[in-house]
Amino acid sequence: MNKLTFGLDIFGDILLKDNGQLASGARSIRQVVEEGILADQLGIDIIALGEHHRPDYAISSPEMVLAALAEKTDNIKLSSAVTVLSSDDPVRVFERFSILDALSNGRAQVILGRGSFTESFPLFGYDLADYEDLFEEKTALFKQLLAEKPVTWQGKLRPPLKNADVYPKTESGKLETWIGVGGSPESIIRAARYSFPVILAIIGGDPSRFKPYVELYHRAAEELKTKAGDMGVHSHGVIAEDEDTARKIAWRTIRAMLDKIGRERGWAAMSKEQFDHEIKTGSLYVGTPEQVAQKIAKLINDLGIQRFDLVYGAGNQTSAERLNTIELYGSKVIPRVHELLKR
Repeated sequence: MNKLTFGLDIFGDILLKDNGQLASGARSIRQVVEEGILADQLGIDIIALGEHHRPDYAISSPEMVLAALAEKTDNIKLSSAVTVLSSDDPVRVFERFSILDALSNGRAQVILGRGSFTESFPLFGYDLADYEDLFEEKTALFKQLLAEKPVTWQGKLRPPLKNADVYPKTESGKLETWIGVGGSPESIIRAARYSFPVILAIIGGDPSRFKPYVELYHRAAEELKTKAGDMGVHSHGVIAEDEDTARKIAWRTIRAMLDKIGRERGWAAMSKEQFDHEIKTGSLYVGTPEQVAQKIAKLINDLGIQRFDLVYGAGNQTSAERLNTIELYGSKVIPRVHELLKR
């Protein structure tokens, strides 16, 4: 197994001020920079920032915030979570992240995905009817661009390229690229076809139900005669010194956030019983450092993955709540997971 890595993911959720009012988007972005600096100081491997184009999230251009972090951190990898490739241009994505790679001395990472929201499609003039084709076509082009050689390419939904060279190049010749998957077998097979590592977004239910996706990925790579990469999981959580505090924060914020999205999509609100069940056996990592570490270690063992990212700060949490989760994750949870896995 490759080296086990631990990350933190956030989408730029709007910060809750101490007076109970919501902070501005600008203040929320600056908060993420503070949090990334702390994560680097704690030795956390990765910080990944999501791209959204809606009022409840402040980050619409992750690489801009990551560029700020590049100048203020030393070791932490700087990733998107995810870059919505379907409504972006592969050439521009490569250019932006290769610049980030230069600023960070080779620490850039891009996670490509279709996104869990669709606001970017009308915003940038794309037809949702082309949802699947856009991602397939642009992923194929991006894979060619990663070779960092002149590209000749033609598709249906983007103008062709003829012997086009893209700059700047990365110093290492390799821009680390993952695929984010929400639960589609087709996405797993696509990732295997292009030899991209995979991170599974597991936001509800027993995570063991994703074991077939892990098996499918390796089976597909074998059949396609490609090289399988690492696999990881990202899931939501809150960590506090005592279980009751962590649960109260998660109920007020994560549950409320999921209910808000659910109302938009016609889902039923989460009951207290469902909430408790998600913490006990589902995909919420909520509790004390020991409780969260035990659950992460079990997940890693059950699925055979090489990466775990905690989605922190979901909903409108205060800066103290967010920083406390980061502190406990880096100083107590991650070392404890390593200890448990050695056993």
